[in-house]
Amino acid sequence: MRVLWLSRFAPYPPDGVVRQRSYHLLRELARHNDVDVMAFFRHDLFAQNFSSIEQGLQEAHAALSEFCRTAAFFPIPCERHRYAKHALALASLATPVPYAINCLRSGSFRAALHARAAHSYDVIHMDAIGLAPHADALPRIPRVFDHHNIESHMMIRRAGIDRNWLKKLYFLQEGVKLRNYERLMYPRFSLHLACSERDSRQLRAVSPNIRVEDIPTGIDVDYFRPRGGEEIRHRLLSAGHLNAYPDRDAMTCFAAAVWPRLKAAIPGISMDVVGESMPDSLLTLSKRDENFRVHGLVDDLRPYFERASVYVCPTSDGDGTGRKVLNAFAMAKPVVSDPAACEGIAVQESLHILLARDPEQWVSHIRALFADDELRRVLGQAARELVLAQYSHRATGLKLRRAYDGLASAAQ
Repeated sequence: MRVLWLSRFAPYPPDGVVRQRSYHLLRELARHNDVDVMAFFRHDLFAQNFSSIEQGLQEAHAALSEFCRTAAFFPIPCERHRYAKHALALASLATPVPYAINCLRSGSFRAALHARAAHSYDVIHMDAIGLAPHADALPRIPRVFDHHNIESHMMIRRAGIDRNWLKKLYFLQEGVKLRNYERLMYPRFSLHLACSERDSRQLRAVSPNIRVEDIPTGIDVDYFRPRGGEEIRHRLLSAGHLNAYPDRDAMTCFAAAVWPRLKAAIPGISMDVVGESMPDSLLTLSKRDENFRVHGLVDDLRPYFERASVYVCPTSDGDGTGRKVLNAFAMAKPVVSDPAACEGIAVQESLHILLARDPEQWVSHIRALFADDELRRVLGQAARELVLAQYSHRATGLKLRRAYDGLASAAQ
């Protein structure tokens, strides 16, 4: 099968949830198919990982060329000037087309697509609603939409959470316009890929008659695995993207509402919090409480997992598959989580995970795990077995290839 893979982000380096999913699914798909990649790239993401944009482009091209037939990268037009994104966001307010669509309008990208018309592709794969208009450049080719999340749902939900009324209004109108655009575009795709059953339901709520397959985001089970490191008694770990509102707000609330109760109930308890853009409230707490440690962004999270007795995930606004939870599962760590953080994972409560819905449950579950070595071992082992069976890169890649094979069979 000949596949043209269109991506909103260059899927390299594979160090973020979106890029990791794309990179590993792309690699698995390319094991048995001819794949060409065309992707936009973000200057800020390359700047974080490379000494220059040129170096990032060269390394991304070299890495993807190891398993793809070709790879080409394009700048996002609204990132060429410092305030261009803000100007475009304001201009989008006056149009029925959402910002998510306008920000990926690119003449050079579309011209390169037209040049691909002679390659006789069997399918076009894309991973963002903003790419949908570009598919018209190659008509009559089946289209697959890989949803990292449901973009309109995220915007509308964020409008209900954000405390700034101007942002609430912006997110709401963007979410409504996105929902209308999704209703228009979704039926034009031959297949939709969702990260979880919950995401599938949300997709069908937008467009009931579309074809959807669940392809979860995979985990590197060889990288994240138990290595026999020394565990510290009564040590908690939580890790997340604290520059993003769901993780930031969740960890801030956990520190305020749960941590004082844990300290009162469990003498000697300690906690590591790992993540970039640490909120001021957590930095202040760490300065006055030596048992509450903040670490910022780290190169390798595995030593923190090994030292922890229990992993906690208080995020109550999850989308897609709960990668933070899956990483802990792969490390065979017992997990206590808000139910929303693992909605995209096929967990059974009390078999793979303990779910906390209020501060009292958080304290009760963590106390029970600290007090019972066998319970921690059994819960952690069941969690790792779940990841091996359903969430390894090889397992998710196999699901993707089967979905493509089904698409090809239906076309015959």
